[in-house]
Amino acid sequence: MATVITVRSPFAFMRRLVSARLHRHCCSKLQAACFVSRPHSYSLIAGQQHRFFHTSYVAARPIMPFKLSDIGEGIMEVTVKEWYVKEGDKVSQFDSICEVQSDKASVTITSRYDGVIRKLYYEVDSIALVGNPLVDIETDAGQVESPQEDVVETPAISQEEHTHQEIKGHKTQATPAVRRLAMENIIKLSEVVGTGKDGRILKEDILNFIARQTGAILPPAPFQEIGPPPPAAPAPSAPAAKPKEKMTPPIVPTPAIPKPVFTGKDHTEPIKGFQKAMVKTMSAALKIPHFGYKDEVDLSQLVRLRSELKGLAESRGVKLSYMPFFIKAASLGLLHFPILNSSLDENCTNITYKAAHNIGLAMDTNQGLLVPNVKNVQMLSVFEIAVELNRLQTLGAAGQLGTTDLTGGTFTISNIGSIGGTYTKPVILPPEVAIGALGKIQVLPRFNHKGEVVKAHIMNVSWSADHRIIDGATMSRFSNLWRSYLENPASMVLDLK
Repeated sequence: MATVITVRSPFAFMRRLVSARLHRHCCSKLQAACFVSRPHSYSLIAGQQHRFFHTSYVAARPIMPFKLSDIGEGIMEVTVKEWYVKEGDKVSQFDSICEVQSDKASVTITSRYDGVIRKLYYEVDSIALVGNPLVDIETDAGQVESPQEDVVETPAISQEEHTHQEIKGHKTQATPAVRRLAMENIIKLSEVVGTGKDGRILKEDILNFIARQTGAILPPAPFQEIGPPPPAAPAPSAPAAKPKEKMTPPIVPTPAIPKPVFTGKDHTEPIKGFQKAMVKTMSAALKIPHFGYKDEVDLSQLVRLRSELKGLAESRGVKLSYMPFFIKAASLGLLHFPILNSSLDENCTNITYKAAHNIGLAMDTNQGLLVPNVKNVQMLSVFEIAVELNRLQTLGAAGQLGTTDLTGGTFTISNIGSIGGTYTKPVILPPEVAIGALGKIQVLPRFNHKGEVVKAHIMNVSWSADHRIIDGATMSRFSNLWRSYLENPASMVLDLK
């Protein structure tokens, strides 16, 4: 029978012989010995050799389980908020895989392998545990590592936290939103010149890069013109109306109010994400004996000052609100009362006076209450604080605040007046020892120094302090100093550094 095979199919015999030689390199000595000792079962062994060769091919393209690494801050579980890939997609190192949300912040997970996504382990809004696989990635053989190195992935990248990417040896800083815009337009970030802080790539840089590629003309980026805003062009004079005709008032569109949804059924859902963090933080906060202090501030001079500077700030691409003045005045006051910028340990035996004034701003977002903070306010100007606030507010509205933005606060101001209300009772965010809440600015009648009734812009402020280490006199003196800076903004110039 072997002779017939040799005459009719010499090529098939040579192919099997080559497979046998390959088999000797891939299989153990015991398997090779079995092949030599059983020449009569050649066709069976040849089939096995083919399977062994196929198994060797699968091993050359291993499937690596990509596990969720330790994000830090003692976080053991996260919620998967968005997938940037699907099964069958090709990914490269440092490509975004998904966005997860802990009770601290939103985090973007990036790939450590080049390969193809073979399996997603979680649906959107599912809970993923640290140490468990997120996805399976089919990789090249050269990327196979030892099991000890395969357990932990590259540390997750925080949103807007000067996000780093390694692209062909070039370190690039960009936010996940910018990276996504670059991916959608098939742009390599390593080819884009960043104009942001420390070379960070901004959205405008991507748009300008696209414009250069396509020949489009885009408006100039902000900060190119530092001078005062150009004078407003005079409005064209309207034609004189006829004496007997009545001017029709313009029709103002009524804002659409969403209709309430009534399902008629109770439903239960788990507390997770930022709500879970709020439960933990507020439970600890209410163990602190709070001391409350309230006052009102006349912001008439500050209102005039802001109206003069608002146009200049907008010409630099920044929206100037009252909050940068409130924050800077608080920092100047903390220099005189450093105990309000301190923290108390759990055993109430030590006080730590913080050198940096990391002043937090309570934000109402779709995800709940978030308190990002502006770092080192004592070293920033009012304009620099406004720039940072613009960044934090943009990220907060998009749900992309990073861990660095949300941690490390030393003093907090809550602007409840942006929604409504005058007085409130703010709750301290431990380990901080003081917090202030600002009411809305109202135009009310007040007496001036001549005893005349004048129109004044009044804002109410409510302070809460940790009464274990802060007495009422300290809180009152700090509030009076803070109020004096805002009622006479020119006095801030003397203490600015």
